[in-house]
Amino acid sequence: MTLKERITEDMKTAMRAKDSERLGTIRLLQAAMKQKEVDERIDLDDTAIVSIIDKLIKQRKDSITQFEAGGRQDLADKEKAELKVLEVYLPQRMSAEEVTAAVNAIVTELGASGPATWAR
Repeated sequence: MTLKERITEDMKTAMRAKDSERLGTIRLLQAAMKQKEVDERIDLDDTAIVSIIDKLIKQRKDSITQFEAGGRQDLADKEKAELKVLEVYLPQRMSAEEVTAAVNAIVTELGASGPATWAR
């Protein structure tokens, strides 16, 4: 199942459950996806959808900071709820240990012993 299909299925589930907050956030995400498809005349793949979600998450985090600084906790809480819904669609991030292990495996595989200069 593609990410786009998963988002559509989650929207249907939220509609059936009458979860208006989740439904509103998913519709917002779908609107951003549709806008990108129309503007660029493309079909979005999972990578493009993740970049849209990253952008929406960044906007939410900025809004939360601004609302909390302005003393509007009610609006900050709404943005936090939207943030949680959007984060569900991001792929699992690698931990620092996993990144280190992957880099070490590549270094071992290549037989690298240190930084090298490229011959031109």
